[in-house]
Amino acid sequence: MRIWIGFLIVGMLTSAAGAEVEGFLVDKACSARIVKGGQKAATSHNKDCALMDGCAQSGFGVVTADNRFLAFDKEGSKKAAAALEASNKSDNLRVKVSGDVTGDAIKVASIKIL
Repeated sequence: MRIWIGFLIVGMLTSAAGAEVEGFLVDKACSARIVKGGQKAATSHNKDCALMDGCAQSGFGVVTADNRFLAFDKEGSKKAAAALEASNKSDNLRVKVSGDVTGDAIKVASIKIL
């Protein structure tokens, strides 16, 4: 029984490593308002807002389907800003992010705007 519990715990810990998350790219400054507004607010958050100095400097994250905000690490925020600048999309900033999830944060390995 203890062996199975050990395998279960190890499985839960490793499941967060190398996770793939889909949602909407949002800057941290706007995240509380957007999470409160749900998916409709997330779809309408736009590139111009996200790239404004105060918003971009706050960092980025992803709002998931269950209205959870996962904050990106510093390097992940740099990748998000670069992806936004290269994108032709102005709103509905749906993304696929891969990386290691710990609590309400994700260490971003890659990000793709969908």
